[in-house]
This record gives sequence, structure tokens and C-alpha cells, in this order.
Amino acid sequence: MQHISVKNDAGLLALATRLVIGWTYFSAFWRRTILADKLDPELAGYIGEKFNHFLPNALGIKPIILYLVENPDILWISMVLFTIIEGIVGLLIIFGLFTRLMSIGVFGLAMGILLGSGWIGTTCLDEWQIGVLGIATGFVLFLTGSGRYSLDRYMMKNNYAITKKKSFAWLGSGVLPIKENIFPKVVLIGSLCILGMTLMTNQVFHGGLWGTLHNKSVKPKLEITEGVIANNTLSFDVFRTEGADVYGSWVIGIELYDQQNNAILTYSQEDLAFLPKESISNYYIAKIKSAKHSLIVPLGAKAKINLQHDNLKNLKKGTYTIKITDISGVYWQHHIEI
Repeated sequence: MQHISVKNDAGLLALATRLVIGWTYFSAFWRRTILADKLDPELAGYIGEKFNHFLPNALGIKPIILYLVENPDILWISMVLFTIIEGIVGLLIIFGLFTRLMSIGVFGLAMGILLGSGWIGTTCLDEWQIGVLGIATGFVLFLTGSGRYSLDRYMMKNNYAITKKKSFAWLGSGVLPIKENIFPKVVLIGSLCILGMTLMTNQVFHGGLWGTLHNKSVKPKLEITEGVIANNTLSFDVFRTEGADVYGSWVIGIELYDQQNNAILTYSQEDLAFLPKESISNYYIAKIKSAKHSLIVPLGAKAKINLQHDNLKNLKKGTYTIKITDISGVYWQHHIEI
């Protein structure tokens, strides 16, 4: 085995990074399986519902998220596998076993976090920072491998057969088989690509480079579409696309107005608190539902609302306006032509 001085042992110098990033991913497994059961779809805090929160503004992988939240069984399998992978990657990174292979896992997991939820974060752009730092540390750990205080080094020191294979330098640790004159270019190109990804997502998600800064996790936003009035029924889709992921938008009023701004239909806070279940048809895992004092709309939830009332019979042709009001006073409108 080639001798590496302690001072020049890059894997040793990255020890703190390796341990912290390893725990970051292993702790996800620990939280969801040991400290609490977050893999049970019937319990509050189900990780699949958290995954649903990513949907409205995910970058590039929205079709994948949409498919999963529309298929609960496949979503559950995916969440279990995702959790197991995080646990394995995190644990092996901590112990420094097959470090370079696991660093690719870190890179991939961090990329998923960045693209899926990089737009979420009420104070410090939380998920975006976790994603870009995970990508950067994954790249660094691939370059350094594990040094002293790792199972990779233990196996190399004791001449395990697997360490004699050429592939071990790519999957485990040791000197990367890249020519000296090429290695700096690999580091530079990789680093610039990661910086480019960082700047691009910072701008797309938060306007961090130019223009107006924005944070889609601060205020709730509802999108109202597919409005129809037929016979005695008003139906429309409502989709919550922005706001904090840790609590819902509390809808305290749904109203329908005619062109003269006369109220045709009014559902108060109390009415919405007792809205029948059959009036709400949810599309995804995150569900819109009546609560004690209002209608709750979680982040990423989408449902068709059906409201029946005699006032909707025999309406004159014209433009009608749906108005949905949040407890904060913010409201959203949608026009319907009949």
C-alpha cells in the first residue's frame, strides 16, 4: 500500500465533513423508523405527505413526483426504499466503507432534495442550502475518499483481496487513478459545474442573483381552476402551490358573485368546518379537509370542490366570480362563464 503522510491525507482532513454528512443522511432513517413511525400512511407525519409538499414548484422532476402522489401504493414503496438507501449511505459514509460509491449516493440524494424541495424554506432557504451543500460535499468525498479512521483504510492496511482490485480505488478509497496533469482539471470542471447548479437554482427558486428576491414558503397561494356551474352545483379545482409546508392554509370563506357583485352563494367559516366529505374529492396524498374552525388546505394538496345549493339553479348567462378567503385576509378569485 502506498504510504500517505498524515498531513497530506486528504481523506483524514475531510473526516469532520464525512461524519456530519453521514449522520445527516442516516438520521433521516433514524427519525422515520426508530424515533417515530413516519412510514405509516395512516399516521400524522407520513413522509409521503411531506413528499407531496414538493410538487407545486419542483424543478425538472415534477412529473415523477406527480406520478407518485397519484399512486399511493407506489409512493409508499418508494418512500421505504428511499429511507433504506439514506440509512445505508449515511451509515457507510460514517464508517468510511466504500466511501466513493457512497459519496455518489450522497450526491444523488442531495440532487433530489435540491430539485424537489429547493424552493421550500421559511427563513434561510433551508432545503436549497441542504441540497447544494450535499452535492458539494458528495463531490469532495468522492475526490478524497476516506483516510485514517475508516474501514476502507483498515481493509487496505490489512491487504484485503477486494482492495487489490483496480475498481476499489473508484468505489472505496486510496489514490484515484487519474493522471496528475488531468486531476486539477477534473476538480476545476466539477467544482464549476456545481457552482453553476448552485447559482442557477438560487435564481430560479429565490431570485438570488438578480431581480426581486422571492420566497414561496412565506405566504399561502391557492390556484382555482376548472370552475363550472351546472344545475344546482358549483364545482372547481383548488390547488395550494405556495406557503409554509408545516401548516395549511385556513380557508374561512367561499363565495360566488354575479357581474353586479351580488352574492349568489356564501359559505362561512362555520359552514366550511362542517363541509361534507363527499363535497371534497382529493387528487393526492396531501388532503384538503374540514377541521374544527375552517377548511384546511395543506401545501401541495389539490381537490375538486362540489357545492350544491338551490341558489345555483336557473342562473342567467354571464360572468360569475368565485372568491376564496384565507384566515390571513388574503383571497383568490376565479371567473366562470355560463
